[in-house]
Amino acid sequence: MMFSRFFAKADPNAPPREIGHDELLQAMHDKSCAIVDVREPHEFASGHIPGAINLPLSRFRLEHLPAGKRAVLICLSGARSGSAVRHAHGAGATDVRHYARGMNDWRARGGPVVR
Repeated sequence: MMFSRFFAKADPNAPPREIGHDELLQAMHDKSCAIVDVREPHEFASGHIPGAINLPLSRFRLEHLPAGKRAVLICLSGARSGSAVRHAHGAGATDVRHYARGMNDWRARGGPVVR
């Protein structure tokens, strides 16, 4: 699979591995990841990436991540999703990546948004 190198086992002590805009678009096209938005429900309802699931950082639990699917975490600007990715990596999850520029960047680049 094209993204197998990107989702290869990572050192949990390393900084969160990021996924760029074009890589995320390709992963969405290939259906090779689940997008997990860690913003609060009212923020998620105001606009999110199509197909994303909402798992707010305030209630974030590793076991709630989609089973058997690689995950890309996102928030508004990257701070909360970065925290969630570090938590996931610290707990041993190696198949979680970070869209560090968040929904602000996604929208600025013309990424689709649903409400």
